[in-house]
Amino acid sequence: MLLICLSGPVLLALVSVPISSFFNGSGTKRLPQAIIIGVKKGGTRALLEFLRVHPDVRAVGAEPHFFDRNYERGLAWYRDLMPKTLEGQITMEKTPSYFVTKEAPARISSMSKGTKLIVVVRDPVTRAISDYTQTLSKKPDIPTFESLTFKNRTTGLIDTSWSAIQIGIYAKHLENWLLYFPIGQILFVSGERLISDPAGELGKVQDFLGLKRIITDKHFYFNKTKGFPCLKKAEGSSKPHCLGKTKGRTHPDIDQEVVQRLRDFYRPFNMKFYQMTGQDFGWD
Repeated sequence: MLLICLSGPVLLALVSVPISSFFNGSGTKRLPQAIIIGVKKGGTRALLEFLRVHPDVRAVGAEPHFFDRNYERGLAWYRDLMPKTLEGQITMEKTPSYFVTKEAPARISSMSKGTKLIVVVRDPVTRAISDYTQTLSKKPDIPTFESLTFKNRTTGLIDTSWSAIQIGIYAKHLENWLLYFPIGQILFVSGERLISDPAGELGKVQDFLGLKRIITDKHFYFNKTKGFPCLKKAEGSSKPHCLGKTKGRTHPDIDQEVVQRLRDFYRPFNMKFYQMTGQDFGWD
């Protein structure tokens, strides 16, 4: 809020104007202090959109893919992608593929050992189906989910080389990150709770980033048609905002025997992940 003095009969008026609008074009481009590193189809876009409501968060809209695809372009190129920030604001980006990129932890650590990392995780079985659903929408001729899941359906051998399966082995990927970052520098956000209690999860994220808890229940409403929480007002807009039409796609019916085999496959990895993070995400 700004307190503005006016001449004439109206002496004082409280005007709700974003402070950032008074500094349009000012500020400095900085390397990100926080990065959403994963996971694909976990809820990373929702988290970033929700975080952008906060006046002290500035984020790149598109995924830079710097630490996996564009690293040879150099840090100056990467910094130039960033929005300008004022003192006290946090620069962020999100590229979900970083979490499963072997070189990413060392590269981010080389940029800054103090970088805060955020990982949105989701039931790996549901995540795999969502991943497949997205691919299916672009390539309708791909094989069935069931046929891609197994190396051998008869023996039940899961094909862990398929990215939709491999991404969900969170414990394996996390081990690589812990070689470069302490566990306390990585925040794990529940993709399920991000839907059921967005304000609660955003509270944890704001605390982790050292931000004042500005994003609360009052910022959200639940869209029953999509089955997703939406923002009452998006950043820079006076209108309600829901994520794009691709969010909340109907998943294809998957053979329940296949689903159960995947649950059995992921269970030990999930248990290890719970131990590593100190959180039980309740996927079993």
